[in-house]
Amino acid sequence: MSQSIRNIAIIAHVDHGKTTLVDAMLRQSGIFRANQAMVDRVMDSNDLERERGITILAKNTALFFHDTKINIVDTPGHSDFGGEVERALRMVDGVLLLVDASEGPLPQTRYVLQKALAAKLPQIVVLNKIDRSDARTAAVLDEIYGLFIDLDATEDQLDFPVLYTNAKTGVAHRKLGDDSGDLRPLFEAIVSGIPAPAGDPDGVLQVQVTNLDYSDFLGRIAIGRVFNGTLHRGSEVGIAKLSGVIQPTHLTKLFTFRGLERDEAETVICGDMVAIAGVEGIQIGESITSIENPAPLEPLTIDEPTLAMVFTINNGPLSGRDGNFVTTRDLRSRLQKELLTNVSIRIEDAESVDSFRVLGRGELQLAILIETMRREGYELLVGKPEIVVRTEHGKKLEPQELLVIDCPEAFIGIVMESIGSRRGELAKMVNHGSGRVRMEFRIPSRGLIGLRGQLLTDTRGTALIHSIFDGWIPYGGEMALRPTGALVADRPGPSTAFALWGLQERGELFIGPGIEVYEGMIVGENSREADMDVNVTKEKKQTNMRASSADEAIRLIPHRALNLEQAIEFIADDEFVEVTPKIIRLRKKVLDIKKRPRRWQQIRASQELTPS
Repeated sequence: MSQSIRNIAIIAHVDHGKTTLVDAMLRQSGIFRANQAMVDRVMDSNDLERERGITILAKNTALFFHDTKINIVDTPGHSDFGGEVERALRMVDGVLLLVDASEGPLPQTRYVLQKALAAKLPQIVVLNKIDRSDARTAAVLDEIYGLFIDLDATEDQLDFPVLYTNAKTGVAHRKLGDDSGDLRPLFEAIVSGIPAPAGDPDGVLQVQVTNLDYSDFLGRIAIGRVFNGTLHRGSEVGIAKLSGVIQPTHLTKLFTFRGLERDEAETVICGDMVAIAGVEGIQIGESITSIENPAPLEPLTIDEPTLAMVFTINNGPLSGRDGNFVTTRDLRSRLQKELLTNVSIRIEDAESVDSFRVLGRGELQLAILIETMRREGYELLVGKPEIVVRTEHGKKLEPQELLVIDCPEAFIGIVMESIGSRRGELAKMVNHGSGRVRMEFRIPSRGLIGLRGQLLTDTRGTALIHSIFDGWIPYGGEMALRPTGALVADRPGPSTAFALWGLQERGELFIGPGIEVYEGMIVGENSREADMDVNVTKEKKQTNMRASSADEAIRLIPHRALNLEQAIEFIADDEFVEVTPKIIRLRKKVLDIKKRPRRWQQIRASQELTPS
C-alpha cells in the first residue's frame, strides 16, 4: 500500500515560481471540479501572502496521478522563513529544486539545496520560466551543476533528472522543444525518481509533528508524517514531549489531505501525511508513538536566529485609540501563541517588565509578525533591529551574510561604495553581457539593516538584493549610525500646512497637514546629522489686514509615507516605531525634550567605543 505514495517538497529561491507550479499540478491532476471557482496561487492562502506575492508559511496538499498519491509541501523562498523549509524537508522523501531559467541559482537556492543534500534527499531539477526572453537554460544548468559540486554532492546526487517547465501555462518538457503539452513528464519523473516511503505498517507507531493548526470545533490539530506503524482513530497513544516525558492522549479524529481539502480517515498508514485532532498541548518537533512500546523520533533541529528586536507596550500619548489589545498581558500571550507555530522565533524577557526581546531570522520575518499582530488589533512599540552575538572560546562572534546584488552596470560604483561603508567585501562579480552585473559580497548581518532601502534609492529601484546566512565571524566593533538626524515635534496638536511649508527645506517630511502629533514624535528626516526639534502645529496669525485665503498659495512637496519595513530600517537606537491597527508612527524613546540626550552625544559615544 505504501508503494503508491510519494512525498515531495518544492524548494527554490523567492519568486522562481513554486506556488504557480503547484497551481498547475493541482489543476491538471483533476482535484478541482470543472466549474469550481479558482484563484491564482491558490496555496498562498493568507492576506499577507497574496498582497506581497510571496509564500510565508509551508503548506501541504495532495493530488493523485493514476494510482499514486503525491503529497506536496510548498515552501517559502525567502531566507527569513528558512525554519519552514527545514520542517518541510523532514516530512518528505525527495525534493523538486526549482530554478528560474534566467536568474539561475540564487542564495536561497544554495541554502535549501544544502539542507536537502545533508538530508540525503534525491532531487529533481526543474528549470522554470523557459518562455522568458532572457532565458539561458544551458548556462543556468551548468551553474546548477557547479552549485552541486560546490556543496560537495556525491556522484549519485549529481545524477539528477532535469525538466524544463513553464508553470504559468502548465507545460513540462524532458528536452527543450519536445511535443509535450502538459505536466505529464513532471508527474512521471516524480513517480519514478522519488522513492516510496520506508517504514513498516505493522511496526511500532512513530509520527513526527512538523506543523500545527487550530480549529474552533476540534481544538489544536497536529500535522505530521507517519514514519512507522499505523494510526487508528480513537486509539490511545503517547506524546513524546521534548523533555523526554511520554504523555498519554486519545486521538479523536484523523484527516488525510486531498487537494486543498482534508478527508476524515479511520486509519492512516506509514508514509502518508496526517492531521490529528484532539492532541492538546503538543508542540512542533514532538512525536506521537505507541504508549505500550514507545519509540520517540529525534526532535527537529532548527538553525539559530540572527536578529533581535525589542517589542514593548505602546505608552505614547495616543495609545489605546486604535487597538483592542494594548496591555503587557495581551502582548505576552500573543507572542507565546506565535511560539507554538513558528519554530524559528525565540522570545526572551527584556530589561523592563513590559518589554520582550524577540529573536528571528531577519527583518522581513519580524516585520511580517508585527504586521500580522497589527491587523489583529494589537498596539505596540518596536525598537531598532540588532544582531545576536555569541561568545566562543572567549571571542565575541557576529553573524555574516552572503549578499547577492544584481544591478545595471552604471550603478556598480555607488553599490560598492554603500557596501564598503558597511564593511562588506566583494567575493565575486559576473557580467552576463546583458547590461546587468551580479556581485557577491560577504558582509556582517548588521550591515544589512537599512541597506535595502538605501540601495533601491541609489539604483533608482533597479537593484535586486538577496542575502543568506553564511556563518559566524569575529565581532568587528561598532558600525556608523544613520548619517542623518530626525525632525522631532516639540509640542502636541494637529500639524498645519503653514508650519510644514516652512520646514520642508530642512529635510524630508513623513507627515502631511492635519495629522495629530505629540512631543517626541518624528515628523521627518533632517538633512544634517543632528536632530532638530520643530513646531509643526504653528498657524498663520490672522489679522483684519490679511485674508485667510492667502494660505491657499502654499505648495507642499509630497511627503514620504513610510511603510512598516521602511520605518524599521530608518529608526536609530534611541527611537521606536509605534504600530497601531490604523497608523504607523516614529517616535523618540524619551519623549520629553528636556530629558532626551542629544544625537551628537550618542555619535561621540559610539566613536569612542569604536576601536581604532
